[in-house]
Amino acid sequence: MTADCQLLTADCRLKKKMKPNTYKVIGLMSGTSLDGVDIAFCNFIFDKGKWDYAIVTAETIPYSQEWKERLSTLENKTAFEFALTDAEYGHFLGQITSDFIHRHAAKPDFIASHGHTIFHQPGRKLTSQIGKGSAIAAETGFPVVCDFRSTDVALGGQGAPLVPVGDMLLFSDYNYCLNLGGFANISYDDSGRRIAFDICPANIVLNHLSSLLKKDYDENGDLARRGLLYQPMLDALNDLDFYHVKPPKSLGKEWVLSKVHPLLNKYEITVEDKLRTFVEHIAVQVASAVFKKDSASMLVTGGGAFNSFLVERIRERTGLYIMLPDPLVINFKEALIFAFLGVLRWREEVNCLSSYTGAFMDNIGGAVYLDRRHTT
Repeated sequence: MTADCQLLTADCRLKKKMKPNTYKVIGLMSGTSLDGVDIAFCNFIFDKGKWDYAIVTAETIPYSQEWKERLSTLENKTAFEFALTDAEYGHFLGQITSDFIHRHAAKPDFIASHGHTIFHQPGRKLTSQIGKGSAIAAETGFPVVCDFRSTDVALGGQGAPLVPVGDMLLFSDYNYCLNLGGFANISYDDSGRRIAFDICPANIVLNHLSSLLKKDYDENGDLARRGLLYQPMLDALNDLDFYHVKPPKSLGKEWVLSKVHPLLNKYEITVEDKLRTFVEHIAVQVASAVFKKDSASMLVTGGGAFNSFLVERIRERTGLYIMLPDPLVINFKEALIFAFLGVLRWREEVNCLSSYTGAFMDNIGGAVYLDRRHTT
């Protein structure tokens, strides 16, 4: 090897080790409540040992009725139908992201996609988020980071929740970070260790009950507010085995269908009464997940943050100072954090901590698909 070649090789290695301090990333998030795909174009800056962020622009692309039906029933389809939907859903994500990029003149460094969860059974080392990263990369022409959960599950972890690293590095001003999405999950610092876990079902059940009244969701919690609390149902919900298991722990749709739906169907009360009772169930479980502290604050995000009745009951049950951030953060915090998890993966830095997943080691989750059209 000549001296020039040796210098060139050394220079390339040096450049590879140098990490940029700014990133422009598009985060994609689809939750179990099937509201749609959240797309957020975000900026991240690393300065003086701290991360800062900005959501430049974001929107939710609602699902068509066809996609709602396909995603909500896929766990019961054939292996071929699963594989076909995985590919077609990836192209769908790529197409709506490409459209978003053109409409907003966005120029991301890469795209980070959560995908849509179909199976999540970490006890069997199984988790599956569909939406092929290769298809997203092919449609958009940008690199894609995806499949964030499977490494942690392979290492014996729950693979969920994944947002706590983002909570720790982007939202450390709050004692607790509560997300009210399809499931309620929480994260907080405990003597220097980040603790996080799924608390209970939330919008995945509230939206299901609302659909029985031909509503997509219970706006402001008005339907639940009109209902009556039914104590036998509340007691039965609170007595489910999951709530007696210590963290780390996580929930999936399968658990809701097998454990919660039978209880919803067991009691012959009005839908409004079931909504009222399930709201109280969420509030009770959130309260059981926190340690009451004077002046403690809780950041609340996710679609459930707009359910004013649910937030009232959580405030009453916990006694905490409830902070509702800007609507952009409420709606797109998970898309923001998956974009951030993509940044950590891109930098080859830990983005999943064993302290809250139960894996036998911290890990770097995410598969990377490159597209040469936007890389050098």
